[in-house]
Amino acid sequence: MNYQEALEYLLRFADYERLPRSGIVWDIKRIERLLARLGDPQNYARSVHIAGTKGKGSTAAMAASMLKSAGYRTGLYTSPHLLSYTERIQVDCRNISEEDWTRLVELIKPHVEAENALGDLGELTTFEIYTAMAFLHFQRVKADWQVIEVGLGGRLDATNVIQPEVCVITSISYDHTDVLGNTLAKIAGEKAGIIKAGSVVVCAPQFPEAMAVIENVCREKDVQLVKVGRDVTWELRNFNTEGQSFRVKGLKSEYDLWIPLLGEFQIENAANAIAAMEILTEKGAKVSSTSIVEGLKQTNWPGRMQVLKQSPLVVVDSAHNAYSMQRMAEALKGYFTYERAKLILGFGADKDVAGMVREAVKVTDDIVVVASRHPRALKGATLVAEFQKEGVTPRVAESVKEAIALALKEAGPSDLIGAAGSIFVIAEVMEWFGG
Repeated sequence: MNYQEALEYLLRFADYERLPRSGIVWDIKRIERLLARLGDPQNYARSVHIAGTKGKGSTAAMAASMLKSAGYRTGLYTSPHLLSYTERIQVDCRNISEEDWTRLVELIKPHVEAENALGDLGELTTFEIYTAMAFLHFQRVKADWQVIEVGLGGRLDATNVIQPEVCVITSISYDHTDVLGNTLAKIAGEKAGIIKAGSVVVCAPQFPEAMAVIENVCREKDVQLVKVGRDVTWELRNFNTEGQSFRVKGLKSEYDLWIPLLGEFQIENAANAIAAMEILTEKGAKVSSTSIVEGLKQTNWPGRMQVLKQSPLVVVDSAHNAYSMQRMAEALKGYFTYERAKLILGFGADKDVAGMVREAVKVTDDIVVVASRHPRALKGATLVAEFQKEGVTPRVAESVKEAIALALKEAGPSDLIGAAGSIFVIAEVMEWFGG
């Protein structure tokens, strides 16, 4: 089996990142039984578990970078990927090789086939198999720590098979309402499903109805709750197009920091990750202030408020719901100086398109809509009506390549071109600019 054959095998199963989720049966027993066949590799390394709507990937990347800086062999599992499936499984902040990915598929395949042959719980999904591969790889490389990002929700997510030392819940807003519920309280209840007795919870600032649910679960589980924004605070100092400096007052110390990421929401994510590291030190880990400073400085998490070109400015951001689009709009206005703004936008069919449109038109009325290559992408032409409700008539591009070419042709050297709405649109923009 080669790498392409390994991918084709995995994508034969139900891949709910690419296909409609209607009819899915969420049952964590499937992956529990698969992992048992593999010897329960999820229990090998100590764990940090991260859920949330916005910022969980960034927080995970920061936490993994700090643990690596502290000298620990560290696994990182995230989803989805930008340019390569191998991004999903990293060790010491480096993607797994295609050879190791293929070997993992070969190792896990007979166990997947045996489990699916039972038929009583339905077939394993693609994401469940990815998740088992990650745990198996972290065991094989003898990882000390594994930082695990939830795929969707938390309570029934395939990653929710670990006993974490610390649980982090990042900002919660409306997303995946077809699965998680149509209120912030319901969504928070699903995210809080990762909270387990014996762990400590680090929670980002939340809307009151979401925080009330998290507080209640912490009381029920008798676990400590650390509130970022109250127990851990931050202050922005300075920034340029390469990153930003800031100060965090943590639970134990104060830190002067720099990260190669933009947007105040990334400072909030850094505060989440720092609080998690301070909790781990209470549990015996050796993560010094120097490791925290150096780890954040070395964080690599592309596609998030990332500058790809300077003149005109080309910025991509993974804003994919109404709240994250609002935060992106604030960051564009707060972090960059430009004459005119243009946006390249594409959306998934399962997203709150109307909400994102309302936020996007606050940035500019110069908008190009496009569909990415992703199977769930909305066709650009179908988005025109949503924008027209807000008094804007966007132009439609047939491809992301065409959208970029159009924007660059019209933009002056002092203008800004932003791309957002779908991580898959961002990936294609990054490919065009050479990754």
